[in-house]
Amino acid sequence: MVHRRELGEHGIGRFAVRDEITAGRWFRAGRHTVVIDTAVLTEDGKHWRAVWESGAGARLDGASALRAAGLTGFTAVTIDVTMPSRNRHHAVSDVRLHRVDDPSPIVAAGIPRVAVEPAMIHAAQWAVSDRQAALLICLPIQQRLTSPPRLQMAWRGVRRTSRRQFLDAVITDVTDGAHSLGELDFSRMARRYGLPPPTHQAVRFGPGGRVYLDVSRDVVGLVVEIDGGHHVLALNPVDDALRHNDRVAAGEQVLRIPLIGFRIESDRFMHQVRRTYDALSARRRVGPAQWCGIAPAGHGPTGIVISPARSTPRRYRRSPRCARPR
Repeated sequence: MVHRRELGEHGIGRFAVRDEITAGRWFRAGRHTVVIDTAVLTEDGKHWRAVWESGAGARLDGASALRAAGLTGFTAVTIDVTMPSRNRHHAVSDVRLHRVDDPSPIVAAGIPRVAVEPAMIHAAQWAVSDRQAALLICLPIQQRLTSPPRLQMAWRGVRRTSRRQFLDAVITDVTDGAHSLGELDFSRMARRYGLPPPTHQAVRFGPGGRVYLDVSRDVVGLVVEIDGGHHVLALNPVDDALRHNDRVAAGEQVLRIPLIGFRIESDRFMHQVRRTYDALSARRRVGPAQWCGIAPAGHGPTGIVISPARSTPRRYRRSPRCARPR
């Protein structure tokens, strides 16, 4: 596709363009946009059309700018375009136009677009739900389109915004090291259940080299892995099993939570995490000398009862039969 102005610069006037369109060899996609090869526009073609047809000074913004910057895993229903409010504008189908007094500057070559950081913030503001807003904050960080410090710096410069409280919490979680939506949800649920702040993307060294754990509580040796859909693809299950076994062999307790399972049974999973954390904490307080192995259902280490209704374990009288096997 090409702009009529560029055709004119190469000696192809409006009458020649009209003849090609009439003959069915070219196609008109707007006042300024001409499609040369096929009437079906690609995503890049739709972006160019949105910018050309909206008016002078138009640029991609929000999720559309993120897509133009290389974002994957998200498809925008409409194309977001911003432009100076003082410029003449035109309504374009499938384009959501935002007229502002001082739009974010255009960066890079190619399709005019704003930088990744303001595009993330605007995309989250314009999202249809809080969940979509969180996703549009998480994905660019996860795909390394920008860095947490750059996002934090851009967020500090925002004075008036919708979803202020929600976005402040999400951006804080993301820049603190939670790189996926599952980890963000887990962090919030953990705070609700009174669990201490974990270490996100903790680094361990095993026989296979360096590995990164989703959530780790190093004090008690508890590791929680949030498994997204990509964990079942190709050889990822093999890598996950090797990593899991390495951590267990090193003496850590590993809980695995499928992301889809966490969506529909979050309370049950969090109860499991809470009970495991309490049991490991109690075991650490009692010490290995008093540990009697695996207790019956509902019991933790020797001298400790783990009750789901209690946030802290309570002590009971130690049975004389509780002794280490010889």
